[in-house]
Amino acid sequence: MTRGVVRTGAFVTAGIFLVVGCSGGGGSDNSNKIKGAEAATHSASPSASASPGGQRPKITFPSYAKNVFEGQQTGDPKKDAVLADNAQRVNSIDDAIFQGKADTPALDFYSTGPAIGSAMAFIKGWVTHRETWVGVTRYFDRKVSFRDDGAAVVIYCSDESKAYIKDEKTGKVDRSPATSDAYVLYNTRLVKSNQGVWRTVDVASKRGASECQP
Repeated sequence: MTRGVVRTGAFVTAGIFLVVGCSGGGGSDNSNKIKGAEAATHSASPSASASPGGQRPKITFPSYAKNVFEGQQTGDPKKDAVLADNAQRVNSIDDAIFQGKADTPALDFYSTGPAIGSAMAFIKGWVTHRETWVGVTRYFDRKVSFRDDGAAVVIYCSDESKAYIKDEKTGKVDRSPATSDAYVLYNTRLVKSNQGVWRTVDVASKRGASECQP
């Protein structure tokens, strides 16, 4: 079973989608999905230092799990900083899952408002069932736009088809074949803190989204 499939309900927030479509602003053409895209890839870093500002909490993944983020370098420093903190927010959630607790410094550092509540509920589902995951989760088609109020919107897809749920009680890994539910569309809103960190405030997600299917 791919990761997240049995936990997805807790991660979908009541927030509306902020920009229509996975293209992130200006059209809904999905022809540039990951096939043929030339994008840099980044795995979870031992330390969250991708963008400036603040003493960033350490994030460390176990050797058997990795997040890969495509399209990190856009050529626009402001967009790159937003994408870096978006990636670290994702990493902070998985870091909490691996630690088995929902009150890590990194989680609060990269999330605030409704987003931290939804993240904690999601994490607690894993912790309660004593589950983690193994493998690789890929994040792609990441697009940034900016609102008139200064907030940023990041819309992106995830591919969980090569990440699998591990039962910590037995050590068994469920490697059931992936379905369309392994692909998730996320729509997030971020605001910049006084320390220069782009913190995620709102999250909406759609599992099995057609926009993210291969």
